[in-house]
This record gives sequence, C-alpha cells and structure tokens, in this order.
Amino acid sequence: MAEFICLFGKDSASIVIKQPKKSPLFLRMIVLVFAMVCGLSICFKQFSFQSSQPVDSHSLHVMTRIHYPKPHTFSRAECVHNPVRFFAILSMQRSGSGWFETLLNSHDNVSSNGEIFSVLDRRKNVSSIVKTLDRVYNLDWFTSASKNECSAAIGFKWMLNQGLLANHEEIVDYFNRRGVSAIFLFRRNPLRRMVSVLANSYDRYAKLLNGTHKSHVHSPQEADALSRYKPVINSTSLIHDLQETESLAAKALEYFNTTRHMVVFYEDLITDPTRLKQVQEFLNIPVKDLSSRQVKIHRGDLSDHIKNWEDINKTLNGTEYEKFLRADY
Repeated sequence: MAEFICLFGKDSASIVIKQPKKSPLFLRMIVLVFAMVCGLSICFKQFSFQSSQPVDSHSLHVMTRIHYPKPHTFSRAECVHNPVRFFAILSMQRSGSGWFETLLNSHDNVSSNGEIFSVLDRRKNVSSIVKTLDRVYNLDWFTSASKNECSAAIGFKWMLNQGLLANHEEIVDYFNRRGVSAIFLFRRNPLRRMVSVLANSYDRYAKLLNGTHKSHVHSPQEADALSRYKPVINSTSLIHDLQETESLAAKALEYFNTTRHMVVFYEDLITDPTRLKQVQEFLNIPVKDLSSRQVKIHRGDLSDHIKNWEDINKTLNGTEYEKFLRADY
C-alpha cells in the first residue's frame, strides 16, 4: 500500500511577513502565490517493499483466498460448497521438499501433487505452464496424493530451475490473480544439500539398492546403504557454488515478494515442531499432527559423508561458510 508524505519548505513554519513597501495589489499577489506553493507542495511517494528476508504470512497481512473449483473430470458431490486454497512449494532439488510434501499429504484435506514441472513439455512456454496450473487448481490433476472432491488445499512442488524463475513475471501475475500462496522451502546448510545432490546423482547410475534407484527411502537400512557412498566435492569452485545457491534463493524471494508467501527452512522443520503448525495456519487448514515414512539418508557429521573432507575443511575454514562444516542436518 503506498503512502503519500508531503514535505513543505523548511521555513514554511516560521515565515515573517514584513510591512509591504509595494502596493496592496502587489501584496495580495504575493499572498496568493504563497498559498499556491503551500497547496502544491512537493510530495514524495513512499512505497512499502516486502523484505527479501524470510517472512511469515502473518507479516504480509494478507488472508488466503478461497476457491470453489468445478472440475471437468468428476463431481465434488457433497463437497461442492467446501472452499479450497491454492498453494505451491517453491524449492531446490534435495532440499527436503519430498519429505515436506509427504508431511503435508498426511493431512486429510491436503493434496500436493509432486514435482509436476519436471516434465519438459509442461514448462516449454508460458502457455503450457498456465495450462498445467489451471488443471492442477481445477482439481483435474490426478496423482496418488489427490484427495479429489474434499480437498481443502491443493498444490504441488516446483523447483526454481524448472521454468519458475525464467518465467517469473507471468507466474507471479498468475499467483496474484488466482490467489496462489507460495511456500519457499530452503536449506540453511547448502553444503549438506550439495552432498545430497551428488550422492543422488551417483545413485541414478549405480543403483545401490538392489539395482534400483531411490531418491527417498523408508528404512534405516536403506538409508545406511545409500550413505556409504561419499562424494568428492570440487574444492576449487566450492565457495562460488555456495554463493550461487544463495544468490538463486535470494533472486526467487525478490521475484516473488509481491505474492502471499512464507519461507520455511528444512532444518527448522526438523528441530522446531511449531513450524509445521505455522505452515498449516498459513494455508488456513485445520492444524493436525503430520507424519512421514521417509528416513533421512545423510545423518551425523558431514566429515562422515565427504570423501575429500580435509580439502573442504581447509577451503571453508576462516570464511563466512565455515559454519556449514559443523552445522547439524
């Protein structure tokens, strides 16, 4: 909301009018000009910019919009008058979005439909993106997570590199026009994310679990098997790579700062149970205990998961990224 602050001349409160030496007509002209100057004083328009720092929905003072979709593929039956909220999880690969989504889908009234824009055809241009979004929010997108007619919140997860930032102007316009709430999910420790990215990339070809690639696992035994692989991290480009990750997140927050959004960190979801409650409040759905069967793969000290640990430790020690060497999760 814009405010208008009018600033008058610094001497306007202490003007002294001397006895006129000119004619009364000239004096009246001076008074008239003075009145016009005061009436047309210079105004500065002051805009309120949303910070690119993590913010909760409460600081935006914007209520989520409700919708009553009319799907083409089925009838909502007795739920036709039940309102639906739209959301999107905006994240990066290996930031905990899969785990976070299973938590949301354990809610009886939430349908989060996965990484739908991983398919190139769905994001090849703005038209295909909008067409896909319309299907999702009209409840015409079917996945194993679909609650269909009685969904109270419908959404999906969207990686930043899947056309989201490249088409951000049109997508921001769509989110604001349709009332889509954005949940940014990031990791506080991008070094741990880097380990996860490299290990997952390796397993796509190695298929360590009985010849099968799994990005997420549901048992400690499977997690231990995958964590035995220790990736080598490029120490030469490491600091630049960490800076790029931070820059990407900052750019996303800047682009979407006019949307209704909140920022969640993976580490906070693990250590602070109230964060899941806040997410549910953000979506305006009944607060419930959420659960997931997924098991964390890389647990414990980072030194146990990086093959060239000594090089990485030497590279980051004494820098602003030194804290990532010892941070949990």
